[in-house]
Amino acid sequence: MVTSVAARVESLASSGIQSIPKEYIRPQEELTSIGNVFEEERKEEGPQVPTIDLKEIESEDTEVRERCRLELKKAAMEWGVMHLVNHGISDELMDRVRKAGQKFFELPIDEKEKYANDQGSGKIQGYGSKLANNASGQLEWEDYFFHLVYPEDKRDLSIWPKTPSDYTEVTSEYARQLRGLASKILSALSLCLGLEKGRLEKEVGGLEELLLQMKINYYPKCPQPELALGVEAHTDVSALTFILHNMVPGLQLFYQGKWVTAKCVPNSIIMHIGDTIEILSNGKFKSILHRGLVNKEKVRISWAVFCEPPKDKIILKPLPETVSETEPPLFPPRTFAQHIEHKLFRKTQEDALSK
Repeated sequence: MVTSVAARVESLASSGIQSIPKEYIRPQEELTSIGNVFEEERKEEGPQVPTIDLKEIESEDTEVRERCRLELKKAAMEWGVMHLVNHGISDELMDRVRKAGQKFFELPIDEKEKYANDQGSGKIQGYGSKLANNASGQLEWEDYFFHLVYPEDKRDLSIWPKTPSDYTEVTSEYARQLRGLASKILSALSLCLGLEKGRLEKEVGGLEELLLQMKINYYPKCPQPELALGVEAHTDVSALTFILHNMVPGLQLFYQGKWVTAKCVPNSIIMHIGDTIEILSNGKFKSILHRGLVNKEKVRISWAVFCEPPKDKIILKPLPETVSETEPPLFPPRTFAQHIEHKLFRKTQEDALSK
């Protein structure tokens, strides 16, 4: 069964409602921490998400290269999220990716519905909105488009948007370049852990098996942004996540007990360390809790690409080199699929307890 048009957040937002349906209102304990995202982004005091300049990450000069790696290591250990600049992907390509996704979301809803997913039958790729499948029945203020973008032989191009006409070409090129960037980061992180350069890449599936899944998140304007979230607090299950956005703030990170709003850094790509790398590094690199705020004035769009290991082929557990008598393994061995199941089960229990 295809989700009905009425279920789209975009149609709710454009219907002229002044107050949001109760399913979108966050629990009382969360509401106290939801502020105005534009005011939050302007704050200069307090901790800020680090910016990592990758220009010298593969420099011929050992000292220069080492300095760059140390900055990456520090950000991965302390934050698990960072703005990457000089990452090697051109501004022009990033702009074309943004334009293509934006044009798709500008189509009338019934046009977009032709690409609707069907979560009930396991068809997760395509156009969708979150279904109230958690115990609290909570919904998020977003619609999205989800599809596997790499490796190329695993894609299903039949569900990719036909409009705009350059969507497939632009998104494919971006995915190819991001895959190269992922390798570069995984090599540097391996070396930061004292491992062989190619180790983390191999542990997450290598060129053949590491999947890149793109989710374009579309957050319509919200009449009561102080009551809702675009995406609720979570950590990413991926190895790495790369995010582009349309320069509208919204991402918040839970750092040292407080929500910190990420600034909009021009031409940067935001990168998260996901649970997979946190597990392999035995917690040395952090997978940070984060969420998305919404606002009244501007539509926010983000392009998240999740780099995920194969679901069942690899056992994820702390690498032997990251474990010692004083640092026992923090995570039990699980496949990627089991890790996702475990998280869902835990969340369902927590939601049930908080009712």
